Amino acid sequence: MATWQDFEQEAPDLAPLVRARFEANKHHVLATLRKDGSPRVSGTEVDFIGADAMLGSMYGSVKARDLQRDGRFALHSHPGDETMAGGDSKLSGRAVELTDEAELTAYVADLPEPPPGPFHAFRLDLEQVVHTGLADGHLWVHNWHPGRPVERTMLH
Repeated sequence: MATWQDFEQEAPDLAPLVRARFEANKHHVLATLRKDGSPRVSGTEVDFIGADAMLGSMYGSVKARDLQRDGRFALHSHPGDETMAGGDSKLSGRAVELTDEAELTAYVADLPEPPPGPFHAFRLDLEQVVHTGLADGHLWVHNWHPGRPVERTMLH
């Protein structure tokens, strides 16, 4: 597992592209696992705070309960329009809920505006980052795993 900062250090050319995709739009698509193991998708927002990529949730929401039970997640950036300008990014790994009061206080202090009510906050520990984009008339897939170099594959 890796923090967002670890990813930035290991993939300095890729990290800005991925972050730009998540910052280009407010809403993204989060996949979690239901109690029975089937997938659930939910809308979510992502914040980059300190060394971490973070997401929040309304208190008691189904996505929060899913992540509390099984932290595995996949997060797809808002795809933008049909041009794929800026590419397409995905994060996957395990979400870890912040429960320490000092961590929660620091999280809220770094948000653009505080949550409107009770909330859950999750740090995203990364197992994989994928960015797909168009360049030189080809579709390129950049795939990163902690401790390994970025794999770059051209699709025809």
